[in-house]
Amino acid sequence: MTDLSAFPITKKWPAQHPERLQLYSLPTPNGVKVSIMLEEIGLAYEAHRVSFETHDQLSAEFISINPNNKIPAILDPNGPAGAPLPLFESGAILVYLAEKTGKLIPRDPAGRYEAIQWLMFQMGGIGPMFGQVGFFNKFAGKDYEDKRPRDRYVAESKRLLGVLNTRLEGRQWLLGDEYSIADIATFPWVRNLIGFYEAGDLVGIQDFPNVMAALDRFLARPAVARGLTIPAAG
Repeated sequence: MTDLSAFPITKKWPAQHPERLQLYSLPTPNGVKVSIMLEEIGLAYEAHRVSFETHDQLSAEFISINPNNKIPAILDPNGPAGAPLPLFESGAILVYLAEKTGKLIPRDPAGRYEAIQWLMFQMGGIGPMFGQVGFFNKFAGKDYEDKRPRDRYVAESKRLLGVLNTRLEGRQWLLGDEYSIADIATFPWVRNLIGFYEAGDLVGIQDFPNVMAALDRFLARPAVARGLTIPAAG
């Protein structure tokens, strides 16, 4: 039987199935990247909810696997050379799982780097900028009298949506007809911007029809529907 007892995180979140990949997450845009990926590739895993309400992400056990105290993180009992592998950062996890299974990333080097570039585009631009729009539109930032910070992030989010819209012209997905980790990284953030952050009108989402059509295709995938609710509420 697989033994994960050397990892402190398993003390707070005991593994009922230690032979399976362990996921520590919440259904946020970054969190669902990994749950959707796991559902898409069909890899056996066990999900553990990291509650922000009880500050689980700040616990010593969680920090032992992710010193940046952000979800998601994984512990793969069957990592490289058969040794357990802890890993954090959603983008890194997506690349790891794609390469581990040979799924959702092109096998040719040029295609692989094309996927990675759009993954980096999401991580460096879409996630941070959409998150700032959410702060200034829905959370404490909405009370700021000075709207220049909000407008700065709204303008940049519109620019990024324009990049996506142009890229998706005549394409089903960011890489063309091939669905990939780039889409899994990107569209949870688009969904969140419109839904949870309630900023669709603010960014003029109707001006980006290719993005909206691709989002609809994404949300219609059964694995996406399942992944968006994982880990379930306790």
